Amino acid sequence: MKFLKKLACAAAVAMTFAGSASAATVLNNWVFNPTGGGFASGQTVKESLDVNGNAFIQITPTGGTSFSFTEHAVFNIVQADANGALFPVNYPGGNITATFVGAGSGNFSGAFSFSGGTIRMYQNEVNNQYASTNGFYGANLGEEIATFTVMAGGGGLVDASGSPTNNGQVTVFAKADAGSLDAGYFFRENGDDLSLESVMAFAFTNANTVGRPDAVQVSEIACEFAGFTGAGCNGTAYANGPGNIFLGNNGQFKLAEVPEPGSLALFGIAMLGAGVMSRKRAKKA
Repeated sequence: MKFLKKLACAAAVAMTFAGSASAATVLNNWVFNPTGGGFASGQTVKESLDVNGNAFIQITPTGGTSFSFTEHAVFNIVQADANGALFPVNYPGGNITATFVGAGSGNFSGAFSFSGGTIRMYQNEVNNQYASTNGFYGANLGEEIATFTVMAGGGGLVDASGSPTNNGQVTVFAKADAGSLDAGYFFRENGDDLSLESVMAFAFTNANTVGRPDAVQVSEIACEFAGFTGAGCNGTAYANGPGNIFLGNNGQFKLAEVPEPGSLALFGIAMLGAGVMSRKRAKKA
């Protein structure tokens, strides 16, 4: 709790300095059309898209308390702002999924951060294929509509095993250059298509260890997507171990203006604080 209070205070201070440093502005009331049908038939996103999924983490000790890691994750994106206007229902053929591949380093019982990676979003006209054996857990089917490059930073806190602290906040920030978003999906409030611009993405997820992932998750995410060859992929039963962990994730995906280079790190701290405060408000509701 003390850490959260300190982080919230740090975020408030960072927001103050970020404003004077011309840092990025989070986009509110932007428009997303899950079918790629354009601005007029899209849905206003007040703050964020809601994401949920699973991640497989491979950890390699690098000496002392330090480690490096790779993460392979799959996500389902079914609504915005927890508004209940589900994309597959309200936008038939608008099933949105995503894959995430990231790498980084950290310290056991300390903090970790990302050094790079890729977020890919897909629009699948066939609904309800997520969590299937098609593709990677059904998450990389259909048309790829967005590619974001993960930037250095973000991360969170981990325990002695390298797993994010229980219900720990993990943050990722990434950038999509002009042309990395397909036309017809992402728009500013005024109707400008964001595919013509460079934009930032900030993802906040609450991560919890999954002690017993099901056979499909192990086969699809660990064995096929991550290329894991250990327990669960070699004819033996899967179990989380010192070097491999399954996580369940749920959180938010936000867009923002691209900040000036000197203010990017500061803005990342501020956004992390904003994510923590958002989670605390959600628990009180």
